[in-house]
Amino acid sequence: MKPLNELQLAKELIKFRSITPEDAGVMKFLEKKLKKLGFETKILVFKEKNYKPVKNLYARLGNKQPNFCYAGHLDVVPPGNIKDWTIDPFKPSIKKDHLIGRGANDMKSSIASFVSAVSIFLNQNKKFNGSISLLITGDEEGDAINGTKKVVEYLKRKKEKINFCLVGEPTNPNRLGEMIKIGRRGSLTGKLTIFGSQGHVAYPHKANNPSTIIINILKDIKDIKFDKGTKDFQPTNLEITKINISNDADNVIPSVAEATFNVRFNNKHTSNSIKKRLNKIFSQVSKRYKSKFKIYYRVSGEAFLTKPNKTTFMIQRIVQKITKIKPKLSTTGGTSDLRFIKKISPGLEFGLVGKTMHKVDEAVSLKDLKNLTKIYQNILNNFFK
Repeated sequence: MKPLNELQLAKELIKFRSITPEDAGVMKFLEKKLKKLGFETKILVFKEKNYKPVKNLYARLGNKQPNFCYAGHLDVVPPGNIKDWTIDPFKPSIKKDHLIGRGANDMKSSIASFVSAVSIFLNQNKKFNGSISLLITGDEEGDAINGTKKVVEYLKRKKEKINFCLVGEPTNPNRLGEMIKIGRRGSLTGKLTIFGSQGHVAYPHKANNPSTIIINILKDIKDIKFDKGTKDFQPTNLEITKINISNDADNVIPSVAEATFNVRFNNKHTSNSIKKRLNKIFSQVSKRYKSKFKIYYRVSGEAFLTKPNKTTFMIQRIVQKITKIKPKLSTTGGTSDLRFIKKISPGLEFGLVGKTMHKVDEAVSLKDLKNLTKIYQNILNNFFK
């Protein structure tokens, strides 16, 4: 079979309006491509109350060990104002040696590169000692409830063994080859509500202003010095993202004030230890002002670090060989689906340059796309030596 071309496949994937968590037929399309390459495939649909159902795909070629898995997502973020784009974001176009379209960078092109690399590898290796698998979700950009997390649980029930996982997220800040992610900080979002008592602004002693309380609380939590970072992680950081005091009148002390914040924490902490520290402050300040508070937390993931092994260093050498840059092993940035996969397999993240992800005119360099395919192909060649 003729190897699949990464550019053509990337274009075909981008055409699907798979705005998270909608599938738009893209999972079935990729499944057909993989079946033609000899993969056994299964589309997994997961549902949970209050969340939309999500289609995911697990495909495997071979039944021997070791099993090398590639993980990625086919859902994309909304394009925003279409008028701001120079093209229709779902009608991919090539301009100035770049492929433009929603998902070109994050991360349909990476998936196209890996599938192309697999097709080249299979043409050159009719038989190989092991298995290749793909774990593709449609729920990475959204709630991440019915996506990779549930697929991992399914694979654990099926006793499916993965020996190493490569997540194809765009890991490079400026140039292909700069960075491999071997871990990520944890992410904790908190929504805090302070209940005071309403009153007239001219008679503050007859009311209890929750805005005063929440300002004091937000200052206290923003001033926390959680740590100085570690050799692998930057310092833990808290950012306040929303403050809301609904009040239609200028001469009324409100009764409720709300704020939302996010903590990105390293592996010196867990989400529970962060919660305990914050709750202590909320309780102390609320007690001082004789008010009540409510806190809701959502944990996107715990901090994790994959200790580099021989596969990590092999991938680092291949990236350096092709890009002429030695990639840094890093834990910077947001979180990724590797936070779920790490429960069943060691792994790392390496993909394209992330400069335009989630932006208008999201794009990938055609040279980078071709080189990423070479990198993925070389990884397979070396892994199955």
